[in-house]
Amino acid sequence: MACRAALRLLTTVTVSLLLCDSVRAGDPSGTRPLRQGRVADLHAVVPNDSHVLVEPASIEAFLRELDGAPPDWAAVYGAGHHDPGHDDRLFQLNRDRDAARVGREPLGWRLAFLWDGLLTGFDPKTGGFSVGIGPRFTRTSWGAIRFKPEDLPGNLTAIPDPRLRSALRRRFEAGERIAVSVVMTGRLIPEESLIYDFSHDEEGLGLIMPVVRITQIDYLLVP
Repeated sequence: MACRAALRLLTTVTVSLLLCDSVRAGDPSGTRPLRQGRVADLHAVVPNDSHVLVEPASIEAFLRELDGAPPDWAAVYGAGHHDPGHDDRLFQLNRDRDAARVGREPLGWRLAFLWDGLLTGFDPKTGGFSVGIGPRFTRTSWGAIRFKPEDLPGNLTAIPDPRLRSALRRRFEAGERIAVSVVMTGRLIPEESLIYDFSHDEEGLGLIMPVVRITQIDYLLVP
């Protein structure tokens, strides 16, 4: 029962479709060790040249390097989604910014960011836990940021060491909800590097989605 409830919380139909549709040869492995540590120590987990984009300040600095300054969200939004010019203004914003950032150095940076994860099942054959995932939204002065991963593998499995495995199994079997941070590393897809949009949950809130082709996945159990 607890497992089914956890799946409903984090594994939405949209995410499931994204995972299934994006599986193809050359994807990064979704079976990785489950590490223990703090989010502040991510530099020890990801490749050395990665730009870790977790805190609002680091994300804002990255966006300034790419696009200079936030858009005038109020002007683009206008009278809202029912404003006849809303879609045209949003389209033009994306077109102008795509053109302006061509050739900028951060397009080639290796980026690391977080999605939220939840242990959803145990597989005795692999000694690992399946992981359900969902996007993490970060509020910044630019708006809400939601990283959009591409090329995710279909079966996400976190493998703890034997001592940790025993402790996690006891907690899992007792019905405890066990959250993990899913660390994704990759590079922007140049032709669709940033997507500007508006939140569907909060009226007038700007939403920016960096689109990242994933090359490595890691799992972190935060104390």
